[in-house]
Formats: sequence, structure tokens, C-alpha cells
Amino acid sequence: MRLNELRDNPGATRTRKRVGRGVGSGKGTRAGRGDKGQKSRSGVALKGFEGGQMPIHRRLPKRGFNNLFAKDFNEVNVGRLQAAIDKKTLDAKKPVTVDALLAAGIIRRARDGVRLLGQGDLKAKLKIEVTGASAGGVKAVEKAGGTVSIVAMPKRKAKPKPSASKGKTRPAAKAKSPDKPVDKTSGKTSPKSSSTTAKKDS
Repeated sequence: MRLNELRDNPGATRTRKRVGRGVGSGKGTRAGRGDKGQKSRSGVALKGFEGGQMPIHRRLPKRGFNNLFAKDFNEVNVGRLQAAIDKKTLDAKKPVTVDALLAAGIIRRARDGVRLLGQGDLKAKLKIEVTGASAGGVKAVEKAGGTVSIVAMPKRKAKPKPSASKGKTRPAAKAKSPDKPVDKTSGKTSPKSSSTTAKKDS
């Protein structure tokens, strides 16, 4: 076997169909799109179109409901905790919190919290603090001599928006000119008194 003899398995690769390369190529003139018509043009999408009648995806009734406010929990079984304790990635003497599960690699991200489930065997006595727990999970932990406490997950903080004036210097404020005396009767600025002009002339 040499480098120039290396080849892929037969049928693994196919050559690209080259259309519009002359009548002799077999895909010339109309490039395999047929004679005229809407579908022979580019930019046409007729998926689900049934000639104007009500399409089937609108005729059929809808079923189900998706809750926009549903919480996305990490589901952790008690057997998974015992396996982490046996591998010594989780300390049984310390409280089992969301941060401890993240550090042990049991969950990848916090999401909206952790829900404890009861599948598997638990032998260690644990003090668990999670966002939610099933009845089977609580029973398995209490059977091993541990406790389960439900703790609310802190809300995620929104990232602060960068200020528009960041990096820009504001122009210095112009110095205000001294206020001119205003004539209360007319509302116009009164001319300088004759006494001041006489002093300047002298």
C-alpha cells in the first residue's frame, strides 16, 4: 500500500452533478428542471401548498401544551450520588449542594436547580440541599440516615448593558455669561445706569 494508492470505499463519495454544460452532457439547456413552470424558477418554496385548499397541517386539530414558564431542572438519582462517593469525587461529610454537584462533575450546569430522584441504592449518610425532590428520593436518603432540605435557587442575574457613553468624553460645559439686570415691568434687560457710565467717563 502506497500513498498514491489510498482510496475511499466504493460508493462512499459521489461526483457533483454539473448541470447546464451543453446538450451533450445530458443536463444541458434546462438543467434537469423540465419545461418552464413555477418549479423551474429559483426561490420557489411549495412545501405544504395544496393548490389553494386548506393544507393538511392546518386541517388537523392541535394537541398538547408547552409551558413557557416551565423550570428546567437537572435530574440526579441517589444511585448517581453513591457512585460519585465511591469514586471519591463527592465528599459525603459535607452538604451536597448544587455547587458540590458541579465540582464533582455530576451535573454540567446549574440551570434552574437540581431535582433528586430515588433510582438506585444509597448507603452513605448525606445532608442534601436541592431545589426539588421526589418522594422516592427523600425516602431513600432518610433510609440511609440522611436528610433532604428544599432550597430555592437564586435568580440568575442579567448581564449589565454597556453604557453608550463608555469611552467617549463629554464636551466641557460652556461658562455662563453673567446675568444682565432685568427690568421687572417690561421683562427686558435694562440699560446700564447713568451713574456707572459717568464713572467710566471720568
